[in-house]
Amino acid sequence: MLGTDTLADRLELERVVSLLGRCLDERDFDGLRQLFNADATVTTGQTARGHDALVDQARRRHTRDASVQHIITNLIIDFDGDQAAGRANLLVSFAHTGPADPAPFLIGEVYRLTFQRTPHGWRINSLASTPTWSLTQQPGSGRGLITSGAAR
Repeated sequence: MLGTDTLADRLELERVVSLLGRCLDERDFDGLRQLFNADATVTTGQTARGHDALVDQARRRHTRDASVQHIITNLIIDFDGDQAAGRANLLVSFAHTGPADPAPFLIGEVYRLTFQRTPHGWRINSLASTPTWSLTQQPGSGRGLITSGAAR
């Protein structure tokens, strides 16, 4: 059974992960600085280290589409004192022209995260994203093209 400290920690980490999705969806890239340690690494194809690099990477990857939505689910967290490791499923939808986009792009990924308790609360130490599948809607066809890969 989990103790109340662990439950409070778990809730705080769930909030940190949810805020990550909100920052990306709302393009609040500077808000990421409050969620990550100053020397954190983010690997989403390429690796960014530190606040400036991870903010620049997020900005490059999330600004060309009118609508973006990150749905982060099934967060599993393992604690080890002031450290924690997590795994979550991610579904991201990109609509280039907005909600009525005839050809949205969807991608399923697995997030693997590490966290550190700091004097300011829990922060993300590292985030690695592994794509598992994608769906590209073919304009006018009503059909999508699915590609898949394996998450590690």
